[in-house]
Amino acid sequence: MTRNKRNRWLAIALFSTPFLITTPARAENPDHVLQLLSTGACARCDLQGANLQGAHLIGADLREANLQGANLQSANLEGADLEGANLTSANLTDAYATNASFIKANLTNANLTNATVFHAQTTGATLRGINLAGAETAGSNLSVGGD
Repeated sequence: MTRNKRNRWLAIALFSTPFLITTPARAENPDHVLQLLSTGACARCDLQGANLQGAHLIGADLREANLQGANLQSANLEGADLEGANLTSANLTDAYATNASFIKANLTNANLTNATVFHAQTTGATLRGINLAGAETAGSNLSVGGD
């Protein structure tokens, strides 16, 4: 390979590399995140993968919201309405969800490690594979192993 050809290939490789490196896709709708944080109401919103760590969502309306893979670590969900919400693989570690409604919600593989979930409604919820290590669940139908 001649020096010019090698330099051309090197230039192509160097200039093409930034286009090949990608950042992880964020699926949530930024307008929906803003709506939730400013109004506390976001029924049917797309919050998939959203970072809501430490968010104060007391009494939030999240009915049928897509929170799949969302980070709700240390979030305050006291009295929140998550009826029919998709919380598959969501991180609820250290979350406070007392009196929250998870009726017909999908919590498959959700992480509720050290969460406080007193008197939460879980009728019809999918609870397969949830992690309740260290969680406090008095007055709720949550137990190790799910439904």
